[in-house]
Amino acid sequence: MAAAGLVRRGAWVLTAVLLILATASSETQRAPPRAPSGVTGFHRGVNILGYDRYWDDPSRGSFRVSDFVEIRRAGFDFVRVNLFVFRHLDPSGKIDEKWLKRLDWVVGTAGRNGLGVILDEHDSGECAKDSLLCMVKLSRVWQQLALRYAREPRSVAFELLNEPGGKIDAAAWNRMVAELLRTIRASNPVRPVVVDSLGVRKMRPGDMAPLPADDRNIVLTFHYYSPYRFTHQGAKFGKVRDVHGVTWGDSADRQTLHEDFDRLARLAAAVQRPMLLGEFGVYDKSGTPVELRAAWVGAVACEAERHNFSWSYWQFQGDFALWDEAADAWVQPIKDALLPPRGANSVDRRC
Repeated sequence: MAAAGLVRRGAWVLTAVLLILATASSETQRAPPRAPSGVTGFHRGVNILGYDRYWDDPSRGSFRVSDFVEIRRAGFDFVRVNLFVFRHLDPSGKIDEKWLKRLDWVVGTAGRNGLGVILDEHDSGECAKDSLLCMVKLSRVWQQLALRYAREPRSVAFELLNEPGGKIDAAAWNRMVAELLRTIRASNPVRPVVVDSLGVRKMRPGDMAPLPADDRNIVLTFHYYSPYRFTHQGAKFGKVRDVHGVTWGDSADRQTLHEDFDRLARLAAAVQRPMLLGEFGVYDKSGTPVELRAAWVGAVACEAERHNFSWSYWQFQGDFALWDEAADAWVQPIKDALLPPRGANSVDRRC
């Protein structure tokens, strides 16, 4: 009887071990692919200042020191500063010194309030029309910005160009990336540089820029506004200005989101570079219920974190607003979707 009991007990233990191993294997299969870890201090951010009158006249600007304070207090750790530098170049290609001093204030104030900074060259509209002129201007911009901020800590990053496209195809952009990296690395050998790859955006590995193998301070980036008919419905500047009433959130919608981010994470892992979701948001002037907008925002932020992407929401003020200027307060459902109320370090979202 004792021997039989030992046999039964041994069989039970073996069964339990096999069950545990099978469960672990199943969990491993379900675990999403993850991008390599990113630059320390860049995890959750927000886009700022792109269309603020501050750049032309600080006295008319709407962004304040207290906004940096609120952003950090909420739990964000960096800001992506949208810069339209081309309009501040003189005929020789020199950046207006008054404008540069305004940028100095932004970089310094963000840093003093514990926020990292991505300097995002946002002149994609002008670049889309003329790739050769774009390259000339970008070279001049980054020569000057790289020298000016060479002594800043690594919490200040450079983003070569927002959403390259139009006349800039993948081959042309890859050549531009290589040249701009050489320009920046001459004075900033270990500065984090954010690169928007057309191959990543279109999920086509063959179109990805060949990155220098020995440069590990490059962050890939992409923007996510899918499905466009939902996120941009009613937007006066978009192709779906007359579209309204589109919803999001059923199982098929969420499965598409999962699969999109799985593919992006695999691309990042293949080239061993971290990934930044540089923009995502839902147009807020279309009448789409804020709860529905928040559901999409929270699901996308969750997917980013599950795949080890850093992210920056579009945007603090404006048509996709996170901050209600009239009420001088957060748009609470959107903020809570990005930073769950149980704490800024929580990743307990349903996605």
